[in-house]
Amino acid sequence: NLDGSQRPIVVNVCNFPAPVGDDPALLSFGNVTTLFHEFGHAMHGILTNVTYGSMAGTSGPRDFTEFPAQILEHWASEPEILKSFATHYQTGEVIPDELIDKLLKASKFNQGFANTEYLAASLLDMDWHTITAEEELKDADAFEEASLTKIGLIGEIAPRYRSTYFSHIFAGGYASGYYSYVHSAVLDSDGFAAFKATGDVFNPELAAKLRMHVYEKGSTEEAMELYKQFRGREAEIDALLKVRGLDGSSD
Repeated sequence: NLDGSQRPIVVNVCNFPAPVGDDPALLSFGNVTTLFHEFGHAMHGILTNVTYGSMAGTSGPRDFTEFPAQILEHWASEPEILKSFATHYQTGEVIPDELIDKLLKASKFNQGFANTEYLAASLLDMDWHTITAEEELKDADAFEEASLTKIGLIGEIAPRYRSTYFSHIFAGGYASGYYSYVHSAVLDSDGFAAFKATGDVFNPELAAKLRMHVYEKGSTEEAMELYKQFRGREAEIDALLKVRGLDGSSD
């Protein structure tokens, strides 16, 4: 309808474990995080308020469109929210604080390795997609080895994906863009830190800004400008380092 508004229809389809025998379907914490993430993408589409459909919802830069989904993941691990739905399926007991504490601590385990293998793959992606037409390439393995040697990657850590099966960048739409996940992680961690700083993760004023300047706008403005309208400044990396336990603190 070119003369009026069109209401978006968004469906989340998730491949969660099915019920087994007489037991109900149960979600792991990873499943719950995935559900929050995908619902963030759904919100990006449902709340969109733009003139052209080609600029609605997730139709934006790949290194920004994960932000509206990833920021929602932070609420999944908030104790106040976990206790509202995480109950024992047989006894009805609410998830105890000790288990929540273990979940949060476990999320920081081995992050040094995880971040290094991811960043190595991201830099390898960049090298593959900055080859000039004049360069002669005969050996993919040799090219990869040179790329990883250049960044000083130690032998004990391999990139998350090797070149021969790095489908994200050769067939999955992430050519020269595999870095997008961590770029969005900087945004979502910094963005959620704004809520935490208010002392209220449901802060209505900040939530309204997130809706107005991110979820509603699609790609109608430059991505960082949208983020700055929500956050009041560009994103900083400190919050991400804290979330992943890489800031040197004991929290």
